[in-house]
Amino acid sequence: MDTVSLRERKKLRTRQALVDTALRRFTDPGFDATTLDDLCSEVEVSKRTFFRYFTSKEDVAMAPTQDLWGAFLVELETGTPVGGTLLEVLEHTLLAALAAMPEEGWVERVEVSCRLAEATPSMRAHGLQFCDRTTRAAIAVLRERFGFAERDLRVRLAVDVLVAAFHCALEEWTFRPGPASRDELAARLREACAAVPGSVTLEVNAASAPGPR
Repeated sequence: MDTVSLRERKKLRTRQALVDTALRRFTDPGFDATTLDDLCSEVEVSKRTFFRYFTSKEDVAMAPTQDLWGAFLVELETGTPVGGTLLEVLEHTLLAALAAMPEEGWVERVEVSCRLAEATPSMRAHGLQFCDRTTRAAIAVLRERFGFAERDLRVRLAVDVLVAAFHCALEEWTFRPGPASRDELAARLREACAAVPGSVTLEVNAASAPGPR
């Protein structure tokens, strides 16, 4: 039992070393200037070991937020359900996953990762693919656990709205003035989710809009 625990701790340390080294090197000298060979050499692991944890440079660079969404899926599948609308359930689940993220270093890693993604097209493309996989996985869990019909479009829309609200919150949080904190990210997420109903009913005054150019 202790041997397994030690092995798992070593794997976690190796994974974290890859993430931390990648985020530092992708910041300086830069994402394109850093090869997988550079990264593996500094952490003193083989490429084979790297690919046990990550699929690409983009994957390791986006690990902090991907870990959050991985925890979200676990919480969605195993957590105690709360009442309310589906969007409220999803918001509660994501906030619970956020609260479960590591106290030390995670917030700083997310901030660096998000700033890198803003400047790196391949990371943004990777993020879109990850979002699509996570959305499909969340929908599958919701259908299995709560019995939603396969063709119920409201389920897909609710998950899409949560993802959009999170991206709005994350962008505002990343480029805010002042120090980063997990509580501030949670507050931004709550604010974004609270704005959703108003965004759906927000009316446009067509009469005051300028004509076509």
